[in-house]
Amino acid sequence: MKLITFEHEGRLKAGYLDGKTAVICDDGPRANEAVLDYIRGGGTGDWPEKARVALADVHLKAPVPEPLRDIICVGKNYHAHAAEFFGSGFDSGAMEEVPSNPVVFSKAMTSVVGPGDDVLASLDPTRSVDYEGELGVIIGKTARRVSKADAYDYVFGYVIVNDVTSRELQKKHNQWLIGKGVDTFCPMGPWIATADEITDVDAMELETKINGESRQKATVRDMVFDIPTLIETLTATGTLLPGDIIATGTPAGVGIGFKPPKYVQKGDVMAVSITGLGTLENTVG
Repeated sequence: MKLITFEHEGRLKAGYLDGKTAVICDDGPRANEAVLDYIRGGGTGDWPEKARVALADVHLKAPVPEPLRDIICVGKNYHAHAAEFFGSGFDSGAMEEVPSNPVVFSKAMTSVVGPGDDVLASLDPTRSVDYEGELGVIIGKTARRVSKADAYDYVFGYVIVNDVTSRELQKKHNQWLIGKGVDTFCPMGPWIATADEITDVDAMELETKINGESRQKATVRDMVFDIPTLIETLTATGTLLPGDIIATGTPAGVGIGFKPPKYVQKGDVMAVSITGLGTLENTVG
């Protein structure tokens, strides 16, 4: 199932995709929370439909417009990107080129926007806005002390995330929260694909294009720390809740990997595609 939240006829609604049709399952006052409620309810059974409309007639939003908590993010989790970031001059305080343990930080839930929404680079006074296409993992049930062997039992599904970043703010503050938590700096969507939709997670291919130019391209198996390792690490001392979102890291090819850096500018179009998850496209405003 591909879960969606969308606007139609001036109202926010939620449901799922059936080919090129948006199936409406919730159009009430809690439609913005309907997908999250479905996940938290275990995602089992049918989601009764109320109506169907053409996908072309709706505006897709982030499938979870208001996440339960901040997005959990993993840094330097592709070998080639770890090397390019380490050598960029922006990896303040790093002691290792490729981390020996997962680098974990958070991204403000208030930074989430959906497909087609503008990413407001104008909010970054340093004008150093960079893109980071990533695979997002949606947790489906409460997870504590989970082993790698059992980790996929806790995955509800997958979504595309663009971990947009102000590089100068990231460097200035010697940490990543402020540079990555700017309003509108977390595009997400266009849908959540449930885990049964993806037959081979490691084979999923990610590609980021800027104005049609391919900048990032890698498969999930290129990660330094795979998804089971990330879930085991995060739950060894803490608890993941249904609806939590883990952004698993970005491949090489980000703007700071170029000499000079290729930051995005107003009017640029960022498009992140992942196998089975469609394309997340946003314009820089």
